[in-house]
Amino acid sequence: MSVVTEGQNTDQFKDFGVKLINEVNKILVGQETMINRLLTGMLAGGHVLIEGMPGLAKTTAVKVLAEAIDTGFSRIQFTPDMLPADVIGTEIFNPKEATYSIKKGPIFSNLVLADEINRAPAKVQAALLETMQERQVTIGGQTYKMDQPFMVLATQNPIEQEGTYPLPEAQIDRFMLKIKVGYPSKDEERKILDRMAGGQTEPVINKVTSPEEIFAAQQMVDQVFVDDKVRNYIVDVVQATRVESGDNPAGVEGMIEHGASPRASIYLMQGAKVHAFLQGRNYVTPHDVKTLVPDVLRHRIMLSYEAEAEGKSPEGIIQTILDFIQTILVPAAPPP
Repeated sequence: MSVVTEGQNTDQFKDFGVKLINEVNKILVGQETMINRLLTGMLAGGHVLIEGMPGLAKTTAVKVLAEAIDTGFSRIQFTPDMLPADVIGTEIFNPKEATYSIKKGPIFSNLVLADEINRAPAKVQAALLETMQERQVTIGGQTYKMDQPFMVLATQNPIEQEGTYPLPEAQIDRFMLKIKVGYPSKDEERKILDRMAGGQTEPVINKVTSPEEIFAAQQMVDQVFVDDKVRNYIVDVVQATRVESGDNPAGVEGMIEHGASPRASIYLMQGAKVHAFLQGRNYVTPHDVKTLVPDVLRHRIMLSYEAEAEGKSPEGIIQTILDFIQTILVPAAPPP
């Protein structure tokens, strides 16, 4: 596939997304939403957190996606006894030459799989999340920029599982999206059994894109048109999560301790642009925004004690907000 340059039709990028998703589907059954969100995070230049019970193909999805891209890939398996140097690297002293050398850690790659990030202690989590934010690492007084594209795909088990360390709210906010992975349907689970039957050869994953093509796609995403009414709609949704705004709909008042920051508005618009882009459109609709709202906001809303006592969930609060805020009508395409 050749690099798509500015001015070419977005249908070519729609095809680019379809090819990548099809390669992943050679191994995975179902989980279309998870795959789409991973691609959304990549094209938006953000990081993605995937949460689900063990055995739901979270790690497999990321590994297969990396195989389909002709770029660097690194996997970090987090454990409670890890140190920050195990992630970012360290300075090593050579006694024979009386010199220091830098040994870079596994974070130095394009796609980094941070497997079971909530099993690592706080210092290790902080080292990783700082790298995600700054896109650089300092070792021995020297600063090293991360290669582009750089994306962290982190997986975690729910915090109810033993032996986990939940990520602090201020740090989890650095993830653009938080995806919740559920159990497969009955038909999907049957297909999984059929694929695992003895004698079947595992499909070969072809590399269908490259860092250059991803960078070109990111540039095209930046050019996707967002109408002023859609921008206002994004702000209204995010504002409704904040107690201080006074714009909370009925049923939300008293349910939220802390709402989403302006970073949520930025990520929501960027994610909506990618969603429109992958549909072959060069403009954003309210549907693009609503599709991404749960994944952008669920980890940015801190429920109050009353909400937790009543069994409320971030997803339920988000749906109440979306039902309250009137869907807007916008032009079908950008003005000439």
